[in-house]
Amino acid sequence: MSTIQSVKLTSEDTLVILDQTLLPGEIVYRTLTTQEDVWQAIVALQVRGAPAIGIAAAYGAYVELVRHPYVTVAELRHTFANVKAYLLSSRPTAVNLAWALERLEKIVQQSWGRVEDVLQAVREEAEAIRTEDAQVCEAIGRHTLTLLKKEDGILTHCNAGGIATAKYGTALAPLFLGNEQNYSFRVYADETRPLLQGARLTAWELQQANIDVTLICDNMASIVMQQGKINAVLVGCDRVAANGDTANKIGTSGLAILANHYGIPFYVCAPTSTIDWSCRTGADIEIEERSGIEITDSWYEQPMAPPAVKTYNPAFDVTDNALITAIITEHGIVRPAYKENLAGHLQVT
Repeated sequence: MSTIQSVKLTSEDTLVILDQTLLPGEIVYRTLTTQEDVWQAIVALQVRGAPAIGIAAAYGAYVELVRHPYVTVAELRHTFANVKAYLLSSRPTAVNLAWALERLEKIVQQSWGRVEDVLQAVREEAEAIRTEDAQVCEAIGRHTLTLLKKEDGILTHCNAGGIATAKYGTALAPLFLGNEQNYSFRVYADETRPLLQGARLTAWELQQANIDVTLICDNMASIVMQQGKINAVLVGCDRVAANGDTANKIGTSGLAILANHYGIPFYVCAPTSTIDWSCRTGADIEIEERSGIEITDSWYEQPMAPPAVKTYNPAFDVTDNALITAIITEHGIVRPAYKENLAGHLQVT
């Protein structure tokens, strides 16, 4: 698989990200030195993917903290509270953002001694979040691979690959691992309008790994299923409700409905960090709405819609748990009934 690292912290306490808005045409890294830089990078989708957003937020909080002078740890805690609130406002749907910042908050609140020691503890926790994510993604890949057969046709949506995480990805992890074991998957990648994460990112990542990938428009998913080309649908996830409803990139729920109609397994690859127990059902998940420019202007040389036309651009939709064949976490495979089995799954592990 590609060795490109999407988010990394430098020895100079700056954050370096791969600008995903320029892929596949250019590979450009940007250096971020303030919380404003990080907030803008997340909003503009220069860094994207739920795990990568969480990692960037953790690194970004640390980068902002070390910019300020402190006399006491109490002053550092006050600054962190402001940084956390600010970064949380960048994107509301991906739960990893809050999850990562809350991990840092525990370190800040529970650490004592010199300010320098607390800052070092924050840095180490941010690094741990990244290291753990790579391990989690590999485990998800191994578990998901047990559900697939050699030469299967796989349909993907959006981008849940290595550049959306620390390494391997979630929904793409079994494809990378399977490729190492000569599974010879045939992958169909939805382009994923309006931001084309499938066309620009997934197709690029899979090509980099020499995996057989065919790019299709979103509205072609039904025909490739009908023609028997798809044996399983693999998608990532930005938030899992307690009952197993899942929020993912817009268009995911439509694929789940189609897969259900054609009798195709629909698998959601979700780190346990994406499970939000405060959300009883998918109805409790806040759905981010983005600018209509992404529909009318982005990726075109000139606007492709009438001037001033009304637009509606939700970034995510919610897939009902009844349409999900299994949710795969780093601990294993969870099947319905999700409300009971997700909780039991975590208790056992």
